[in-house]
Amino acid sequence: MEYVIVLAVVVIFIVFKDRPIMVLKFENGELTKTKGDVPTGFQTSCKEIAHKTPFSGQIKVYKNRFTTKIDFSKDIPGKIKQRIRNVFPHSSQPSKKGKRA
Repeated sequence: MEYVIVLAVVVIFIVFKDRPIMVLKFENGELTKTKGDVPTGFQTSCKEIAHKTPFSGQIKVYKNRFTTKIDFSKDIPGKIKQRIRNVFPHSSQPSKKGKRA
Protein backbone atom coordinates (compact mmCIF):
# COMPACT_ATOMS: atom_id res chain seq x y z
CA MET A 1 0.00 0.00 0.00
CA GLU A 2 2.82 2.41 0.78
CA TYR A 3 4.42 1.91 -2.62
CA VAL A 4 1.19 3.07 -4.31
CA ILE A 5 1.33 6.33 -2.35
CA VAL A 6 5.02 6.81 -3.18
CA LEU A 7 4.32 6.13 -6.86
CA ALA A 8 1.46 8.65 -6.84
CA VAL A 9 3.73 11.31 -5.30
CA VAL A 10 6.41 10.66 -7.93
CA VAL A 11 3.89 10.88 -10.78
CA ILE A 12 2.46 14.13 -9.41
CA PHE A 13 5.96 15.58 -9.07
CA ILE A 14 6.83 14.69 -12.69
CA VAL A 15 3.57 16.11 -14.07
CA PHE A 16 3.65 19.42 -12.20
CA LYS A 17 7.38 20.14 -12.40
CA ASP A 18 8.27 23.47 -14.01
CA ARG A 19 10.08 22.62 -17.28
CA PRO A 20 10.83 25.69 -19.42
CA ILE A 21 13.04 25.36 -22.51
CA MET A 22 14.72 28.75 -21.90
CA VAL A 23 15.23 30.94 -18.84
CA LEU A 24 16.74 34.44 -18.80
CA LYS A 25 17.29 36.21 -15.47
CA PHE A 26 17.88 39.97 -15.28
CA GLU A 27 19.03 42.06 -12.33
CA ASN A 28 19.21 45.86 -12.57
CA GLY A 29 19.48 45.85 -16.36
CA GLU A 30 22.11 43.11 -16.62
CA LEU A 31 21.59 39.58 -17.90
CA THR A 32 22.89 37.48 -15.00
CA LYS A 33 21.85 33.93 -15.87
CA THR A 34 20.65 31.96 -18.88
CA LYS A 35 19.47 28.39 -19.08
CA GLY A 36 18.63 26.36 -22.15
CA ASP A 37 19.31 26.99 -25.82
CA VAL A 38 18.87 30.77 -26.14
CA PRO A 39 19.24 32.10 -29.73
CA THR A 40 22.10 34.62 -29.91
CA GLY A 41 20.02 37.28 -31.66
CA PHE A 42 17.31 37.10 -29.01
CA GLN A 43 19.89 37.20 -26.22
CA THR A 44 21.66 40.28 -27.60
CA SER A 45 18.33 42.04 -28.20
CA CYS A 46 17.26 41.36 -24.61
CA LYS A 47 20.60 42.65 -23.32
CA GLU A 48 20.15 45.82 -25.36
CA ILE A 49 16.59 46.34 -24.08
CA ALA A 50 17.74 45.79 -20.49
CA HIS A 51 20.65 48.20 -20.96
CA LYS A 52 18.41 50.98 -22.31
CA THR A 53 15.68 50.57 -19.68
CA PRO A 54 17.02 48.67 -16.64
CA PHE A 55 14.70 46.16 -15.02
CA SER A 56 14.88 43.08 -12.83
CA GLY A 57 12.96 39.88 -13.39
CA GLN A 58 12.85 36.52 -15.06
CA ILE A 59 11.69 35.37 -18.50
CA LYS A 60 10.73 31.74 -19.08
CA VAL A 61 9.88 30.19 -22.44
CA TYR A 62 7.67 27.11 -22.60
CA LYS A 63 7.00 24.98 -25.65
CA ASN A 64 4.22 22.50 -26.10
CA ARG A 65 3.15 20.61 -29.17
CA PHE A 66 1.62 23.57 -31.00
CA THR A 67 2.81 26.88 -29.54
CA THR A 68 5.65 28.63 -27.78
CA LYS A 69 4.70 30.72 -24.73
CA ILE A 70 6.71 33.46 -23.03
CA ASP A 71 6.13 33.87 -19.28
CA PHE A 72 7.36 37.04 -17.54
CA SER A 73 7.77 37.67 -13.84
CA LYS A 74 5.58 40.36 -12.29
CA ASP A 75 8.55 42.71 -11.84
CA ILE A 76 8.88 43.39 -15.58
CA PRO A 77 6.88 46.43 -16.83
CA GLY A 78 4.32 46.04 -19.63
CA LYS A 79 6.20 48.14 -22.20
CA ILE A 80 9.33 46.04 -21.78
CA LYS A 81 7.30 42.84 -22.07
CA GLN A 82 6.00 44.00 -25.45
CA ARG A 83 9.48 44.96 -26.66
CA ILE A 84 10.77 41.49 -25.73
CA ARG A 85 7.81 39.81 -27.46
CA ASN A 86 8.61 41.83 -30.59
CA VAL A 87 12.19 40.48 -30.77
CA PHE A 88 11.26 36.89 -29.84
CA PRO A 89 12.23 34.67 -32.80
CA HIS A 90 9.51 32.01 -32.46
CA SER A 91 6.00 32.90 -33.46
CA SER A 92 3.56 32.64 -30.59
CA GLN A 93 0.59 32.18 -32.90
CA PRO A 94 -0.03 28.72 -34.36
CA SER A 95 0.64 28.57 -38.06
CA LYS A 96 -2.28 28.11 -40.42
CA LYS A 97 -0.47 26.35 -43.22
CA GLY A 98 -2.76 24.54 -45.57
CA LYS A 99 -5.94 25.97 -44.09
CA ARG A 100 -8.11 28.06 -46.35
CA ALA A 101 -11.33 29.85 -45.70
